[in-house]
Amino acid sequence: MTIKDIQNYLGQFFDSVELEGSDELVISGPAKIETAQKGQVSFIANEKYAKYLSTTEASLVIVHRSVSVEEFSSGISFLKVSDPYSAFVFVLQKFATPRMIAAKGIAPTAVIGEGVTIGEGTSVGAYAVIGDRCSIGRNTVIGAHTVLLHDVSIGEDSILFPSVTCYDGTIIGHRVVIHSGSVIGADGFGFAPQSNGSYVKIPQMGIVEIGDDVEIGANTTIDRATMGGTVICRGAKIDNLVQIAHNCRIGEDTVIAAQAGISGSVTIGRQCLIGGQAGFAGHLELADRIHVAAQAGISKSFMEPGISLRGYPAQPMRDQLKHEAMLRNVGAMKAKLDRLETEMKELAKK
Repeated sequence: MTIKDIQNYLGQFFDSVELEGSDELVISGPAKIETAQKGQVSFIANEKYAKYLSTTEASLVIVHRSVSVEEFSSGISFLKVSDPYSAFVFVLQKFATPRMIAAKGIAPTAVIGEGVTIGEGTSVGAYAVIGDRCSIGRNTVIGAHTVLLHDVSIGEDSILFPSVTCYDGTIIGHRVVIHSGSVIGADGFGFAPQSNGSYVKIPQMGIVEIGDDVEIGANTTIDRATMGGTVICRGAKIDNLVQIAHNCRIGEDTVIAAQAGISGSVTIGRQCLIGGQAGFAGHLELADRIHVAAQAGISKSFMEPGISLRGYPAQPMRDQLKHEAMLRNVGAMKAKLDRLETEMKELAKK
């Protein structure tokens, strides 16, 4: 693509894409700002990388429209947009080569059950197993060794990478991506304690329902509901190694980072950001647009939209930072108390 091609392409997504420099050079692909070479495109979205603007060999750099570029080399062209990070993502999409997950059609070693419906253009990889009465939409890709138990429903244009397992009754929407090793619909962790100290398993009779445009990372587990459904709403993005327990509901466009653990019957609102290794106690609720810091421990519900939570047990960030500051001063406070105690003892002697 020429720089002019890229400018026109980004014009589909932004009201203004301002060019400074030549628009004729051909761009061969994207690269990081630190290592970009002539003929490549990069970007600056975080000011800590701005120092590389004076040393990069990239031919095209996408920057925020507020950045002044007059001081930099005349050999670099700049595209100015309101959101350089998203602009670069769109450029990556344009240059990305689609992964070959499974050849078109049904592999001869795939096992297909009875009453299965498979849409036009769908691919089923080698040694995949499709259970009875499953339904797979058009142009969906089922990777090698993936297993769908009976009555699984998958929409159109979805991708299940190799070795995904979907238990019976799972419902998956359109344009869903599930990466390798994930298990969708395993039994929720439900056991009734008995008077003799033993446990009786609670039948897990519900399902998992995954909305459109969801992406689920590798080796993530989403448990089926005891009754009803565990629901992952439209547009949610779930990282690798996340555990979501039975009867949870994850709101639209919520993002959950790796190793987070969410106990049963938790409801998380829309557009929340959940940091890595955050932990949730069961039967609580978060409002919309809440940010949870990495390794935070959520032990109660928070119903004020848009707040940031931090620490263990998690608190609104301003309160938690105050407590941290107090803890840092504990040593000085103890020394002061010891000194005052000594002085009081001396006064008592006098």
